[in-house]
Amino acid sequence: MNQRHTLLAAALATVCIAGVGTAHAAASDKEKCFGIAKAGQNDCASVTGAHSCAGQAKKDNDLTDWKFVAKGTCEKVGGKLTIPK
Repeated sequence: MNQRHTLLAAALATVCIAGVGTAHAAASDKEKCFGIAKAGQNDCASVTGAHSCAGQAKKDNDLTDWKFVAKGTCEKVGGKLTIPK
């Protein structure tokens, strides 16, 4: 690996590590809210394994996709805190 690639890899690792700390801190005052994500706007993987990443929801308000919302607001906006059975 040349010096440019080494520097790029180090920079990306730093950004990823910094982002994890920020995401964790932000997640402490948030909760997963199922059934409110619009297509392509979910925050993470489908709980059924239909897709494995954020932004891959195929339809609006799918009960297996979720978004982070402020604690205490999920049910107020029509979502569920757990996956409906």
